[in-house]
Amino acid sequence: MILSMTGFGKGETHFANKKITIEVRTLNSKNIDLNFRTPHCYRELESILRGDINKKLVRGKIDVSIFVENSVGETSTVLNKDVIQSYINQLKDIHQGDTTELLKMAVRLPDVLKTAKEAVDEKEKEALLALFSATLEKVNQHRKDEGIALTKDFSIRLASIDQLLKDVIAIDPERKERVTEKLNASLDQLKLEVDQNRLEQELIYYLEKYDITEEKVRLANHLDYFHEIMEQDTTNGKKLGFIAQEMGREINTIGSKANHAGMQKLVVQMKDELEKIKEQLLNVL
Repeated sequence: MILSMTGFGKGETHFANKKITIEVRTLNSKNIDLNFRTPHCYRELESILRGDINKKLVRGKIDVSIFVENSVGETSTVLNKDVIQSYINQLKDIHQGDTTELLKMAVRLPDVLKTAKEAVDEKEKEALLALFSATLEKVNQHRKDEGIALTKDFSIRLASIDQLLKDVIAIDPERKERVTEKLNASLDQLKLEVDQNRLEQELIYYLEKYDITEEKVRLANHLDYFHEIMEQDTTNGKKLGFIAQEMGREINTIGSKANHAGMQKLVVQMKDELEKIKEQLLNVL
């Protein structure tokens, strides 16, 4: 099972006279990268929320936003009347103007508003934590849906590489024959007497340098292993990334040993499919 690191979840609930909204967005990242935007009254719960994220989302760039609205028009921000009156008195000492005009000036000065610190009771904390947990589940469901699409894409790419590998295997005998004929033709042009035993030994050594039997077998094994990891119950994007790297090494080696235009063309096509796999693996959890 593959999970994407791209996900989104939103949850809303009402508690007393408050409407609480939570939004969680996730993007790909090598490690966990958390960014919290939450009202001051919920800061004490941040460590618990982080622990829930580490457990359920594992890694990724994660943005958490918590919004609180007072549904009955109440506000925790009030005018600091003492400060405003002090400003008016000081302004009057400077200039005996109209009180209304002085009030307009005073409310623009610092510290005329104060926010009462709201106490969060245990029931509100429980409601928030339950909503947060449900929102994370929505994020994971989004990740699963994205993972299904990624799995389909990987399967198509792997099938394409597998078919190209079969095409390589099919033309390999012809390639060996052509390399042998080319070498013999070059020797005939030299018109030299050579030791046949030594010639056979050198020919075998030369052909072994271009032998891709091991690479073909290893690449086929890597393709099977990639499928095996995708079907496991737990996602493992990093392991899939390592397998893709090994696939790239085998494909590159086949290309360097090819010495055959048709095979090199197949290698280029395999590289193209593999690059598309690697790009998508950046989003796999």
